[in-house]
Amino acid sequence: MFYETLFVTFKLAFVTTFILLFIGIGLGYFLAFSKSRLKPILEAIVALPLILPPSVLGFYLLLLFNPNSWFGAILDKINIHLAFSFEGVVLGSIIYSLPFMVQPIQNGFSAIPKSLIFASYTLGKSKFETLIKVILPNIWDSILTAVVITFSHTIGEFGVVLMVGGNIPGVTKVASIAIYDEVEALNYDLANQYALTLFVISFFLLLILYFVKNRNQE
Repeated sequence: MFYETLFVTFKLAFVTTFILLFIGIGLGYFLAFSKSRLKPILEAIVALPLILPPSVLGFYLLLLFNPNSWFGAILDKINIHLAFSFEGVVLGSIIYSLPFMVQPIQNGFSAIPKSLIFASYTLGKSKFETLIKVILPNIWDSILTAVVITFSHTIGEFGVVLMVGGNIPGVTKVASIAIYDEVEALNYDLANQYALTLFVISFFLLLILYFVKNRNQE
């Protein structure tokens, strides 16, 4: 049960982080360089999970996934059931961890000297080529920061996962929920194993992040 729960936890973190990396680069690029009047609205939507209680977000996602809702009814017709499923938890985690991926990447894009971008255009590079060959290599630190923070945040999620996915062993039960269950059962030894595992992994991820960043600044 211990290793099964950890497997679900890190599977969720890997899948969520991988998907959010592409979303984060796209959204971060748009928010950094766009002059659209809709930009403040989009920024507010992206940042909302930072201040919104996870149980609130999870509750409304659960209502949305319910077959009685318009969205849930559409999914039900094509035999997709997101409520109390791993796929539903992934979607909830993507929404809840969105700002942790987007904001560091957006800040990295914003810090790129405009002269560097214009020089690339002058050399005949397209916007896509400039993004891939010029901009992204120069914001590697920001991307690494976004990935580490998103991954670490996801392995510690509780409210959204519990509301959307419930507590199904081997499917949606993650380490944070297991800690709560074991504490409630007064099984502190097993709760400590889960908690210590998350603590150690999160610490080493941050240690690697700051080691790389400090090395790049030398």
